[in-house]
Amino acid sequence: MATKDTSGDAPVLSVRDLVIQFRVDGNYVTAVDGLSYDLYRGETLGIVGESGSGKSVTNLGVMGLLPVPPARIPRGEILFKGRNLLKLDKNEMRKIRGNEIAMIFQDPMTSLNPFLRVSQQLMEMVNQHQKLPKSKAEDLCITMLDKVGIPDPASRFHQFPHEFSGGMRQRVMIAMMLLNDPELLIADEPTTALDVTIQAQILELLKDLQKEFNTAITLITHDLGVVAGMADKIIVMYSGKIMESARTGDLFAKPSHPYTLGLLKSIPRLDEEESEELYSIPGIPPDLNNRPPGCPFAPRCDFVQDRCRESFPEPVKVADDHTVTCWEVEAVAKKLAEEGN
Repeated sequence: MATKDTSGDAPVLSVRDLVIQFRVDGNYVTAVDGLSYDLYRGETLGIVGESGSGKSVTNLGVMGLLPVPPARIPRGEILFKGRNLLKLDKNEMRKIRGNEIAMIFQDPMTSLNPFLRVSQQLMEMVNQHQKLPKSKAEDLCITMLDKVGIPDPASRFHQFPHEFSGGMRQRVMIAMMLLNDPELLIADEPTTALDVTIQAQILELLKDLQKEFNTAITLITHDLGVVAGMADKIIVMYSGKIMESARTGDLFAKPSHPYTLGLLKSIPRLDEEESEELYSIPGIPPDLNNRPPGCPFAPRCDFVQDRCRESFPEPVKVADDHTVTCWEVEAVAKKLAEEGN
């Protein structure tokens, strides 16, 4: 994948030292801890990690959809085109949400209202943000359904969600989110509930639409294989923290955090023997209400040392646009060299 030159651009989205907490049993639990990243127009950022790592919570914060209370954001900034979204009131956020920033949610089966025709749900998105005559709004919706590959869009436009397959419902959701030409599209595991063939079609569709509209995309997933051919850069999250961030090619060529290595080893390979068991990272993610001191991945790490259990390391820059938050970067590099990677 070619690297985009963003040196002369301002980021569409800039997250700075973001902390998100939830009140649980009288105490605040930190779900996102000091997250920072930039995303540029026409670029795709993959956010990868196991369930509970803070991926979706981060982007619900960007959308202004966190339930307050129990959620709170005690520290950080979310800058969209230079404006701090955390400083905006509900009416200002409503103008941005669905218009300049849109989100495709995880399950296409439940994202659409089963009691409303697709036409009503698409038209509501247009009417909320654009003042168009009804005929022009309908034409816009039908054109977008055609763009996302819905056959016979003029007649399907008036059908109910149950008359669509899972893959077609996800295409409808993508069409809905693109109706107002957003500058940022957040896709929260958009292919999880779909079979492998449809997954590939949906990801290819997102790439094609990005080329056409020059949209910035945040792709949330637990699967590094999904982002391999889709993302320009990747953030690997664990227990609310960034473990590693790099351009996609660099991350796959030189993974430098033990957690990233574990995720890569968990991807099934065609060149492995059928008798070999699929690898899984031992242990489970930590309880956020009782996070261990030091690095949260230490209890599951093959490279763990005493200092890993005592304090959390500062990020280490291993190459341009490639940082790792680990005490044992050299040990990881040595093992990869010994294995011929």
